[in-house]
Amino acid sequence: MSIDHGSQDAAPVVVAAEPGFGEFHSIDFIPRAERHGKAWNQGTLWFAANAELSTLAVGLVGITLGLSLLWDLVAVALGLAFGTLFMAFHSVQGARLGIPQMIQSRPQFGFYGALLPQAVTILLYLGFNVFNTLIAAQALQALFPSMGISVALIICAVLGYVIAYGGYDWIHFVMRWGTWLFLICFSVFSIGAIFTVHLPTSASGAGHFALTPFLVVFIISAGYNLGSAPYVSDLSRYLRPETSARSCFFWTYLGAGLGGLWMIALGSFLLAGNPTASPISVIKQAGDGIFSGFGTITLVLGFLMLIPVIANNMYSGSLATLTVADTVKRVKPGRVSRTGGLLFIGIVATAFALTLPQNFLADYSNFLTLLTYFLIPWTTVNLVDFYFIRHGDYAIIEIFKPNGIYRHWQWRGLVAYAAGFVAMIPFMNTAIFEGPVAKAAGGADFSIPVGIIVSGILYFVFSRSVDFSEERRIHEVEDVKLGVAPTPA
Repeated sequence: MSIDHGSQDAAPVVVAAEPGFGEFHSIDFIPRAERHGKAWNQGTLWFAANAELSTLAVGLVGITLGLSLLWDLVAVALGLAFGTLFMAFHSVQGARLGIPQMIQSRPQFGFYGALLPQAVTILLYLGFNVFNTLIAAQALQALFPSMGISVALIICAVLGYVIAYGGYDWIHFVMRWGTWLFLICFSVFSIGAIFTVHLPTSASGAGHFALTPFLVVFIISAGYNLGSAPYVSDLSRYLRPETSARSCFFWTYLGAGLGGLWMIALGSFLLAGNPTASPISVIKQAGDGIFSGFGTITLVLGFLMLIPVIANNMYSGSLATLTVADTVKRVKPGRVSRTGGLLFIGIVATAFALTLPQNFLADYSNFLTLLTYFLIPWTTVNLVDFYFIRHGDYAIIEIFKPNGIYRHWQWRGLVAYAAGFVAMIPFMNTAIFEGPVAKAAGGADFSIPVGIIVSGILYFVFSRSVDFSEERRIHEVEDVKLGVAPTPA
């Protein structure tokens, strides 16, 4: 299938799939004939993506800040409930538009203006993969003590690359089976841990409520799933365009929320009694406390669950990398470009992981906090545009044109993003910077609602006066060309 774009500088929007190993498509549009899958697949995908060993580390934050286990779990649950809303809403975009998540930023920010959020998300994918690869390598090293950490890191990266090269269907397949295996193994583990792990008196009970650490845990937990927002359309874009928006949202929210809550809560519980221990050591110790050898079984599954997560980071990271590269010089979609993007993310993340100290939990929480700050204005502008301004109607072919209707720069999105981020600064509280409002409030961080309100309202107000009639006309014509709408009689 081919489409005439009427412009020599436009990249291919639809390319013909070729037989061979691994996914063929990259940043191009997914034709209707290749759409498949069910909305519930998003549930198993995102459950497995969050129900993995590195998620345990998030549970340590509140305990080390002095929160009791009860208040820590309340903050985690509220943070996840809030942050998962954003990523779940993005799930609908993939099925509706059939293109990767970050290339969808061009209508709001412009063809070149979208480089800002796209560059931030590349750092996101690299950062997540550094931490996930380190955790996986530690698990592998615990299973094979004589193995060096460098060798373990490289093995984990290579295994992740193989699944990522297989692509969309491979990731979904492994995550689906990983979900069922996790439910069996970790149900036994979690129930057993309740009876075998003994909490210190300071961690049990309601304890004293402290607003500052409570908000720190809230923002980190919100950032954990909000950090997945740039991934979501990448892994829902093969769904049929008529897939129910409610089903996409529900299954994504349920899977990501439950997977994250289960493992973060488990991490809080296990690490409350030994805050200096690593997630790997507490898993093995608690598992062996249930019955001999169960800790090793749990670690094996935990290691296997991390490999598709590493693959997921490589997969979406490669799409974001190709989107940036496509902005600078037109990228031809296909296996060659996919290979280049995957190698870039895999090699760079592994190189950083080789230099990072294994005791990195503090760095991980700081990374999640900073990530949330940068993502809040982007996700707000993107979702307001999709749900309240354009109502999901985009001229897909024009998104790939530097000189198309979405232009080089879109000041509305850029100004709303910048204003939202600047408005957040006085309210931020991180290890490297504390805003004046946060300082006056005793360290309490209220930056998230501020960023959402400012960027969302500004973008909505700026966009209300725009005439979208020409864009809608082009969109209707393109829907017929792309095969996502019936051809008029």
